[in-house]
Amino acid sequence: MNEVCKRSTKLMVMMSILSIVILCMGPLGYQSGVLSLQLALLSLIVSLGLAIVTLITSLVLFVLVKGEGFSMNRKFLFMAVLICLMPSLLVGVQLQRAISVPEIHDITTDTINPPVFDDIVELRKDAPNDLVYEYQGSAEKLAELQRAAYPDLTSLNSLLSVKQAMERAADILKGQGLEVVNVDHVKGLVEATAISFWYGFKDDVVVRIQATDQGSRIDLRSVSRVGRSDVGANAARIRIFSKRFKALK
Repeated sequence: MNEVCKRSTKLMVMMSILSIVILCMGPLGYQSGVLSLQLALLSLIVSLGLAIVTLITSLVLFVLVKGEGFSMNRKFLFMAVLICLMPSLLVGVQLQRAISVPEIHDITTDTINPPVFDDIVELRKDAPNDLVYEYQGSAEKLAELQRAAYPDLTSLNSLLSVKQAMERAADILKGQGLEVVNVDHVKGLVEATAISFWYGFKDDVVVRIQATDQGSRIDLRSVSRVGRSDVGANAARIRIFSKRFKALK
């Protein structure tokens, strides 16, 4: 019994560590070009499955293993549980977000007349996702999906002049960690690119500023270069921008 317990405990610790290794393999493999996007995302599912199985088994063994002679085993089993919580929580939260939002990756504050990219078009020439505003061939369908999921994303109206609004927009984008690649005062456009930490995914943002009688109107559009779903990232980016823009006087 003692030998079986020791082997089982050792196996649980090894499996918990393996779940972390697989979790890290996905983003590292994708960024280095070793893994395709599909395989990189699959590694997350494998990591999550392994972590859950290990976590449950470790908890069962922790309850069953009793007695003074098994105190060390219980400590290692508890360690295995703690290790498994990392992939379980990280991947689990992402999956929950993916399920809770529509499978879209092109978000804008103006679904009738979305802002159009300029310089970034060339930077996206090899991107799997294009810049055509549509879902399954329909712009109306994409607008409908977005309005249902993110009804709060609307145009911003400001008392600032177009020039002042553009300067503020560029500063806010930089503050959000984006790289500003184009500021066109003639067209009233500010373009920037965001790069995610784990996978290095790139999302592109264009801010369109138009003059109004009271000042200016600001519209944004954020589009992912890869992936059918952005897991809510583009909407969150626009929401943060809008909040910061309004907060500044």
